[in-house]
Amino acid sequence: MSSGTYLEPADPAPTPAERLHIAGLHTPSDAVLSVRDLNVRFSSENGVVHAVRGVDFDLMPGRTLGIVGESGSGKSVTSLAIMGLLPPTAEISGSVRLKGKELLGLSDKAMCAFRGNDIAMVFQDPLSSLTPVYTVGAQIIEALTIHNPGMSNPAKEARAVELLAMVGIPSPKDRLRAFPHEFSGGMRQRVMIAIAIANNPRVLIADEPTTALDVTIQAQVLEVLHKAQEETGAAVVMITHDLGVVAGIADDIMVMYAGKPVETGRVDDIYYNPRMPYTMGLLGAVPRVDVAEKTSLVPIEGIPPNLIYTPTGCSFAPRCPLVADACLTGEPPLLPAGGHPGHNAACIKSGSLGGDVDVLEIFSA
Repeated sequence: MSSGTYLEPADPAPTPAERLHIAGLHTPSDAVLSVRDLNVRFSSENGVVHAVRGVDFDLMPGRTLGIVGESGSGKSVTSLAIMGLLPPTAEISGSVRLKGKELLGLSDKAMCAFRGNDIAMVFQDPLSSLTPVYTVGAQIIEALTIHNPGMSNPAKEARAVELLAMVGIPSPKDRLRAFPHEFSGGMRQRVMIAIAIANNPRVLIADEPTTALDVTIQAQVLEVLHKAQEETGAAVVMITHDLGVVAGIADDIMVMYAGKPVETGRVDDIYYNPRMPYTMGLLGAVPRVDVAEKTSLVPIEGIPPNLIYTPTGCSFAPRCPLVADACLTGEPPLLPAGGHPGHNAACIKSGSLGGDVDVLEIFSA
C-alpha cells in the first residue's frame, strides 16, 4: 500500500502483550521492534567494512533502550538500517520486525508507509534535517498529510499548533509560520521532535539528539523527548556516546563496540554492576557530582579497531587493561553475566567484575 493511502488507525485498546508489559511481564514476542542478527557491510577502496556485526535486541512497548558507544561503534548505522535509510551500496542482512512486519527488503516506497507513521526518527543535526525554504508549520503539516490524506487543512494546522505547544515552543500559532533559521538549535530540535511524533509512532529513534547542544539545553530536549514518549506511548531508542545522557531516561542499555553489542542489561545493572571493561571505561569517563571533587576521569587509551579486518580475538583486547592470552584467541560471545536476567556481557572475565571493582584502579594500572 502506498504511503499516500495509508491511514493512521485509531488508538487501540491495550493488547494482552501490552498489559503484560505494564505488569512487568513480557516475552520477546511482545516486542514492538525486534532486531535479529543485523549485519551491515560497506565496500570501500581498501576492502569491506563490517560496520554492524550481529546486533540483536527486543524493544518493548513504552520502554526506552539506550544504545551507547563511541564514534564508529555502529550505533547510528544500526538505526539507519532499521529506518531503511542506508545507501543502496550498503549490504544488509538479518531481520528487523516492527509489530511482526519484516522491514528489511522493503522498497523505499513501501517503507514510506511506516517511516513517520509507525516508526520515526529524530536526527542529530536539526538544521540540516529541516528544509530551509519551508516554514516549520509546512513541514509538520507535510508529515500529517502524507499519512492522513483525509485530514482537513484546519485540522492539520490545529494539530501542528498542538505539537509545537507540546514540545514547549512559545507562541506556537505564530511560530508555525517561522523558518528553521529563525529558531535556536534547541528550538529546532524541538521542531524535529514535533514532526517525529506527529502521527503517534509506536517507535521513536533519537540519534544523538543533544550532541550539538549545551548542557542546559540538552536537559530540556531530553525532558521534551520524555514528555513526547508519555504523550504518544512510543517505545524509544536513544542513541548516544555519553552514558550520562541516558542515565535518567533509559530502562535498558546496550553498549556497542566495534559493531557489536558487548554488554546489555537494565540501566541499574549497567551503571552499578558493569561486567565489561569497555563499559567500565565509559562510566569512568562521565563526570560525577556525587563523588569527591578531585576524583580523576578515566581515559580509555588507544583507538577502536579497523572493521575492514575482522578481529581474531576480543575486539577490545588491544585497549583493555585486563587483557589475557585467552582474550586473543577468539571473540567472546554475549553471555549471561550473573545478577538479573537479561544482563549479558561479552567478556571472559565478566564473572570477576562488577560490584566493588575500582574502575580508576583498573584503567590506571
